[in-house]
Amino acid sequence: MLNIIKDKAVVGEDDWTLLRLKTEIVAGTEEQVTEKPEDAFVPAGKVIVPLAVWQAQRVQLEARNDIGVWLASDERPEALKDDAARFSMIAIDFPKFADGRGYSIAYNLRMRYGYTGELRAVGDVLRDQLFYMQRVGFNSFAIRADRDANDALKGLSDFSESYQQSWDKKTPLFRRVDRQAVAPK
Repeated sequence: MLNIIKDKAVVGEDDWTLLRLKTEIVAGTEEQVTEKPEDAFVPAGKVIVPLAVWQAQRVQLEARNDIGVWLASDERPEALKDDAARFSMIAIDFPKFADGRGYSIAYNLRMRYGYTGELRAVGDVLRDQLFYMQRVGFNSFAIRADRDANDALKGLSDFSESYQQSWDKKTPLFRRVDRQAVAPK
């Protein structure tokens, strides 16, 4: 079952595949070995590759128009500043609910680097986060597999008003409300 919300609707079909580098534990030890980005196989079709794979295989991948890229929460959006416009999909990974670095990455991609394509939150994405994620520029969400996307969709409208300016509302509330002076009695 796909748990994708895009543009404030649950999506029945999603043709993007998220590619993660393989990690193996060396037999008889606790050591982990991660696949090298230059060795990762990128299949045909719409694939969202890790930033490291994009950087390592750029020559081969830039000829394709079906490649998206995803950033880990500890990667910087500046790494995509010259490339952001070439992607129709950029995803940001939230490794755990309490890791909020992805909010800043999204905001900077939208505001500093002018990214206008699909910006997807992936990883530990829950209903409680959606309202705030859309405020910083996300328009697509891969809801955690054990949660219901239809229920999570309600999270986009948990609040009727926001006070601060952000990606979705460029003007703070105090500038959007017309207040008439009231004469003292």
